[in-house]
Amino acid sequence: MYHLYKLEGNASAILSLLSLGLKRKMKCYNGYFFNGYVFHTEEYGQGRKTCDSEVCVKGSTSSEFEVYYYEKLEKVIELQYYSKHNRVFLFKCYWYNTTGRGIKINPYHDLVEINLKVKLRNVNNVFVFAKQCQQVYYTYTPSFENDRSRIDWLSILKIKPKGRIEIV
Repeated sequence: MYHLYKLEGNASAILSLLSLGLKRKMKCYNGYFFNGYVFHTEEYGQGRKTCDSEVCVKGSTSSEFEVYYYEKLEKVIELQYYSKHNRVFLFKCYWYNTTGRGIKINPYHDLVEINLKVKLRNVNNVFVFAKQCQQVYYTYTPSFENDRSRIDWLSILKIKPKGRIEIV
C-alpha cells in the first residue's frame, strides 16, 4: 500500500505523485500521433502503402557535437505514473551508426546517406522520448541506378509534419 506524504514548501501534488514512481504496468501500441507526425512500428507498417516507421533524433556525443541518429521504430511504449495525467511515451529503436563508415553526406544531391549494415553496438539507450522524434523517409540513393554496389546505402529525407505550412 502506498502512502502519499505531504511535502513541505511549494512542492506540488504532481511532484508528490511522481515521487511514488511508475505503476507496475505499461502499454504497448502499434502507433503514435504527435505534432503532426504519424508514427507506426515497423511490423505494423509492413505491406502498407505509407511508411511511417523511420525515426530521427538529434543527440550529442561525448565530444559535445550534435549528431542525428536514425532508425526504424520497433515499439511504442506508454509508462504510467500514479496520476491520471502523468504518462510518458517512449520509442524503442536500435540505432544506425552515424559516425565514421556508417554515414555519408552526398554533396551533389545535398543528402544524408546511411549504411543499413552498420548499426551501433553495445547500446544501452535503445529508448527515446517520443516527443523528441522527427519522422524521416528512407529511399535508395539517386546514384543507385548506376552503381548497384550501393545497395546497403539509403538516403534520408526529412518529412514535414502533416497539417503544417512553412511560411518563408
